[in-house]
Order: sequence, then C-alpha cells, then structure tokens
Amino acid sequence: MNADPLYLAIDQGTHASRAVVLDRRGEVLASGVRAIGLARPAPDWAEQDGEEVVESIFTAAKAALSSLGARRRDVAAAGLASQRASCICWDRHSGRPLSPLFSWQDRRAHQWLRQFEPQGEDVHRKTGLFLSAHYGASKLRWALDHLPAVSAARTAGTLCWGPQASYLAFRLLEERPLVADPQCAARTQLWNLGTRDWDPELLALFGLPQGFLPRSVPTCHPFGTLRLGDTAIPLTAVNGDQSAAVFAFGWPEEDSAYVNIGTSAFVQRALSLDPGYVPRQLTGIILDDGRTTVYTVEGNVNGAGTALEWLRRELGIADLDALLPQWLAAAGEPPLFLNGIAGLGGPFWQPDFASRFVGEGEPWQKAVAVVESMAFLLQANIDEMAKYVPPAARIRVSGGVSQIDGLCRRLAALSGLPVHRREDAEATARGIGYLAAGRPTPWNQAGEEQIFSPAEDAGIRARYRRWRELMAEATGV
Repeated sequence: MNADPLYLAIDQGTHASRAVVLDRRGEVLASGVRAIGLARPAPDWAEQDGEEVVESIFTAAKAALSSLGARRRDVAAAGLASQRASCICWDRHSGRPLSPLFSWQDRRAHQWLRQFEPQGEDVHRKTGLFLSAHYGASKLRWALDHLPAVSAARTAGTLCWGPQASYLAFRLLEERPLVADPQCAARTQLWNLGTRDWDPELLALFGLPQGFLPRSVPTCHPFGTLRLGDTAIPLTAVNGDQSAAVFAFGWPEEDSAYVNIGTSAFVQRALSLDPGYVPRQLTGIILDDGRTTVYTVEGNVNGAGTALEWLRRELGIADLDALLPQWLAAAGEPPLFLNGIAGLGGPFWQPDFASRFVGEGEPWQKAVAVVESMAFLLQANIDEMAKYVPPAARIRVSGGVSQIDGLCRRLAALSGLPVHRREDAEATARGIGYLAAGRPTPWNQAGEEQIFSPAEDAGIRARYRRWRELMAEATGV
C-alpha cells in the first residue's frame, strides 16, 4: 500500500527561510530553518543577499527532508511563499544577482517617486496599490540608474528583474523558469489587475524597458522541479507570504477578517467576486488556479513589529516583550501614539508621516500607547473596508505580534467582533502547503483556538475616537 503523500512548504521570510513538511491534513511532520541577514546601509535602505537567500532555502529544505528518512520520497509537491514586495535583478543565463535583493521595507526611491503623484489614482486603479516606494517599480528604476551591472545586462539583453519569488523559482528549479504569480507580480506596481499581465503604460511611466520581466502564470501552476539531494519535487504553488497565510486553515471564509501581525500587519478580506476599485484600500488576487479566483481587499499597518523594535531603542528596554503583558493589564490612561513607523499605511497613506506621542506618560504608558496604536490602525482599516465589503462576523489573527493578549483584547473591544487566535507559528507555511496539496479537506483542524470576546471598554473607544480626530487633523483623512 502506498504511503499518504506529503508536501513541502517553503516560507521565505524577512529574517529566515523555513521549510515545513506537512501531511494531507496539514499536520507538521518535519521542519528546518535558516536565518538570513538584513542590511540597512543607509536611511530608508533595506537589502538582503540574493545568494544567501537561495542557499538558506536549500539548507532549510534539506534539513526538513533529512529528518523524514525514507519518507522523503513521499513528498508529492512543494509550495513557495515569498516576501511580496521584495524584488531583485539577475542574469538570465547564470542566475547571478545583479543587484541586492531589495527588501519590501526598502524605501530608497520615495523622493524620486513623488513626481508621479498626479498619476497616483490611475496607478491605483490599474494595480490595486497606492503609489509607494515599498513596491518594486521605483527600486527597479533605481537599480537601472545606479548599478552598472544592471544597465550593462539591459544593453546585452541578459537582464531579468522582478519579484523575489520569480528569482527564487529561477534559482531553485531545474528548469529555470521565468515566471511570476499574480500576488508577487502585482507587488511590483507594474502588473495590471484587469489584464492579469504586465502593463506597458506603467512600464513607460516609470521609465522601465519592456522584455525583462517574467511571464505571468497562475498561483497554482507546474512551475518546475525542485531537486534536494536524491529527491525531486514538483513546485505547484507560489504566492506571497501574507496572502498564503489566509489559506492556513483551508478555504478562506468570506465573513472573516484575516489579520496577520508580524514585522508589519495586514487586514485582508477574501472575496469570490472582484471588489473593483476601493479608493483607500489595496485590492488584489490571492489565488488564481486557472479556474477559480480569490480576490482580496487589504489594509496594511507598517508600524507593528517595527514599532516595537523602535520602542525598544527609544526607551532602551531590552526585555520589552516580557514586560508588555503586565503593562497592558495595568490601570491608567496612556498617551496617544500617532504611529507612522516605516511609513503610514492604510487608510491614510502618508509615507513621510512623523510619529509622535500626544500627551505625557511614563515609559510603560508609552509602550501601551504604541500597542494601542496598532489596534487603532487595524481598526481604521476595518472601518474603511466596511464601506465596500459585507460585514465581518469575526477576526482571525495570526503572526508573532498577535501573541500579545492585550492587543487582541483591545482589537475585540474596538471592533465589537470576537478575535480568534490559533497559536500557529506556521500559518504561512500551512497556507502555501494547502495550495500545493491541491486544497484537501479537512486541513489544519488540530490545535486549540483562543477566542477574545468583545468586552465593553469605554476608555479604549474614547481614546480611539480622539486618535481618529488627531489623525484626521494630521493627514486630512
């Protein structure tokens, strides 16, 4: 009797590459991890080494497979989840990186990008994205203008550029495909949601030559063969990390708001029908299998884990994580924090917003204010979404920062919705594994779920109203 098939899920994140082997029910059987570096050589710059990232994936995947023993031959398919807005330039013959891997956090070209603000609404309508230096277009143009290896490859016709996921597929797979999935392609801000392909007018707008981007293919597609030692595995799904996480527990519920809170945070609503243009939110495609499309309306919060890192430096508190639970449970009125760490995202969209406290407070109260600002920003996005999508019945949270109970309680109180949290550190891996496995049922039903019921909290609601007033004064939104 043949053994049940297994699936390899690769989660290439900001700080590490993880490889997880899952069974047909979404249970983790083996895993491997390899940390990677992130360099910040100048303000607003954030770079990674493309070779290091590739090697980290091979190392993590081989470690996961080696612990399976003979069962590694039962791995039937693999999926790759990638940082969505990270991008890179590489040589189409050798695969050698011609640029750093520009992290999604990189905003080096934000001043250059301002010249296109008059075209911002047109860009948003085509791509579903606000004009932003977090996305790939301005980074690729910067590379063309400043890196001789990139301009030389353009002249020679050997240039490839595009999403990190496309580079990884090229480097990891034997066939060396030049392809891009919808979610990661869209994060270049060069991909048209209507045509589901690269947009010649956007390329012309940003001064980027045609002919060097990967071919557009669906999320679920025969991408090629991943060879790990004596094991050959077909890669059958590629998606962005945040969009993959929506599928962590199987097919997404249309009446759930999916909130992933890590380095940054995202609110996503998965929809079976195209929501069309949503003026102050992001829209996109989180699944295209050639037959079925799942659309999304999304709001983002840049100052989540990044805001906590900023707070540690600002207050000089190394053990912040250990202290936060008692501080968040303490009585007292904290100040308000207008949180523009790493750029103010949805629904305000102010890339150069100056973060500041309003009101006085002890260091512990300032820490509470920063955590509350995350809840406020998430709720502001939920409020904005409610104008365009059916009401949510619940919030499902994931990500490392979602383990802060005080944050979940505040989000429940603000939204009036129950906040469901499964302690699943592998949400992204399970999501891409589900797609690679062909969407089996049931999927990932084990594990305890904690529910934070909405409690009446006049204080947090009053602070939110005041915070919204201050944000409106500061941003005009």
